[in-house]
Amino acid sequence: MLGILVKRKVRIALFAGLGAAIFLTSAGLVFAADPSGADTLAADPNAGVNMAWTLVTAFLVFFMQPGFALLGAGLLRAKNTVNYMTKSFMDFCLTGLSYWAFGFALMFGGSAMASGLETGNPFIGLSGFFLTGDAYDVKTIMNWFFQMVFAATAATIVAGMVAERMKINAYLAYSFMIGAVIYPIYGHWVWGGGWLATLPFGAGAKDFAGSGVVHAIGGMVGLMGAWLVGPRLGKYNANGTPNTFLGHNLVYVVIGTFILFFGWFGFNPGSTLAATDLRISVIAVNTFLAGVTGAVVALYLSIIRTGKADIIAACNGSLAGLVAITAPCAYVAPWAAVVIGAIAPLVQQGASAIVEKRLKIDDVVGAFGVHGAGGLWGLLAVGIFADGTYGGVSGLIAGDTEQIIAQLISMATVTAWGLGAGFILFFALKRTMGLRASRQEELEGLDVPEHGIEVYPEHPSVVAPGKA
Repeated sequence: MLGILVKRKVRIALFAGLGAAIFLTSAGLVFAADPSGADTLAADPNAGVNMAWTLVTAFLVFFMQPGFALLGAGLLRAKNTVNYMTKSFMDFCLTGLSYWAFGFALMFGGSAMASGLETGNPFIGLSGFFLTGDAYDVKTIMNWFFQMVFAATAATIVAGMVAERMKINAYLAYSFMIGAVIYPIYGHWVWGGGWLATLPFGAGAKDFAGSGVVHAIGGMVGLMGAWLVGPRLGKYNANGTPNTFLGHNLVYVVIGTFILFFGWFGFNPGSTLAATDLRISVIAVNTFLAGVTGAVVALYLSIIRTGKADIIAACNGSLAGLVAITAPCAYVAPWAAVVIGAIAPLVQQGASAIVEKRLKIDDVVGAFGVHGAGGLWGLLAVGIFADGTYGGVSGLIAGDTEQIIAQLISMATVTAWGLGAGFILFFALKRTMGLRASRQEELEGLDVPEHGIEVYPEHPSVVAPGKA
């Protein structure tokens, strides 16, 4: 009883603190640099088309969320579908709020990329909280929305990794914290003008659209969550060999992958933040080629190994290729995108096997191989395949041996930060809220115990017309 009261007091204090912060920040509110957009448009006639481009691509990234929801739900057992859908929907909502309040400022404060983001240092941003003051500006808010959907993508990667056994309240607390602190701090180091971006090697650490910032962070944090919550009941036999739990809806998996692939054309080309940057054609084609190559290689690997064409392997291979090309998509030629996409499923499958069979970590949907390992491969690929035709970024094939040093430092940093921050967060949640549902709830499935409804009720209630 005492523990419940303490938890309630902690939650009340958190919300009270958030409300007080909003009030205090708003109290000193001054008019932003350009809240109407008139001055911005007068200064740059291309501002309208570039803003429209950036927002539309952000909408495409937003549409990736139902892709994640369908893909993950299809790979789970039916009795946990409502629980997964709830986590997938709500982590987007909570991450959006925490990124508005804290994350965006921590990530881009000091970057001076737009009004209200002038204050920060190489390690953390210090301006732009709550989009108030000078951050109440059309360009700043456009950038916030585009970056917010990326933050939400990183957050939702974890849902599938800890599925079928993590309590909903612990998961929601994680969702808030990744958007508020974990994702933004590494993001500041790379995209906010932080210390990784200014390394004295090559052009500094480069990650055009987020192989490391988005995908590797999500994969690393999720790996710690899956480890600390423990494997699902029955996942491992007494001798340590893993069992396979079949998902309940393959149609969801394939449709979800299609949606994610489509959304990636917002993810990567949209990261130019400008329709007037004509490199978007190269970026789009590189994205496509890496994604389809990953699918083809993964499918034929399954045929070689088992004699069967495995569509789930093809979907994961495609996603691994898309994750891997996300960092180098602007810096490489199309032939390199094919090579990067071809290697990605090998990296993905090898990493997934190590996690499941050696580390004995139950990653339900195999997200670490796709996002964690695939993201690291994408960062490395910049240092190998960047050809010097865009942004002054040249890798080994262009004769530059320094860029790969910056990429290796970024890879080591994202691994250490993601695993370390993920461990601290989930360990703290385990000691306070508790991470895992009860044995009975897990056996029954989390849908009814935590949500009171089933996704496929055996006997749907009949409601008379006009009655709720």
